[in-house]
Amino acid sequence: MGNTVKVLLAEDESALGQIVKESLETRDFEVLFCKNGEEALQVYQKEAPEILVLDVMMPKKDGFTLAREIRERDQKTPIIFLTAKSQTKDVVDGFNHGGNDYLKKPFSMEELIVRIHALLKRVKTIKNTEAINIGAYTFNFPKQSLGFNDETQTLTHREAQLLYHLSEKRNNVLDRSVILKELWGDDDFFSARSMDVFITKLRKKLSKDDTIQIVNIRGYGYKLIC
Repeated sequence: MGNTVKVLLAEDESALGQIVKESLETRDFEVLFCKNGEEALQVYQKEAPEILVLDVMMPKKDGFTLAREIRERDQKTPIIFLTAKSQTKDVVDGFNHGGNDYLKKPFSMEELIVRIHALLKRVKTIKNTEAINIGAYTFNFPKQSLGFNDETQTLTHREAQLLYHLSEKRNNVLDRSVILKELWGDDDFFSARSMDVFITKLRKKLSKDDTIQIVNIRGYGYKLIC
């Protein structure tokens, strides 16, 4: 029981929520099951779960609103959104509200479990990562901040994750398909469009140092040059 992972599951569809709860519990997860956003916030504050699995469309408080409120005090606990929505804008909105991953309904339990383990592993990596110099910028991955002289910008989870991988492969090509599967869980059209949006955001945030470029290598991926 010492390795049990505490999961907060917020899902207003009782039948689906119960199935997910029971399935996770057979894999040694401890599941805190809530049926609306307000209840989930109260349980989060009391129980301090290690990861959150949130339905987007919930009564009283939707998943995006709940995630935004949690991110005001907690930048580290991973969040996976569950939703039937699949448009690029919906995916981007999820990441902008502090989500780390986005699972489209219907989904398999095996896929959910794999993504939970991947996010928990990533959290451990983040905790062991120190500040990274990118040109004249200082990138603090754990704090999700980007400093330039006396100015500090706050990055979203997805921006920080993407910039970390770009910096790890600096001056070399970051394979588009590999990073899409690593961060988005899929290399389909919607995920690729979402990644393009985040690359554009990072370019803007790094624009004060003209020696830094994020170059699109057509057919392969992106390269951070600095």
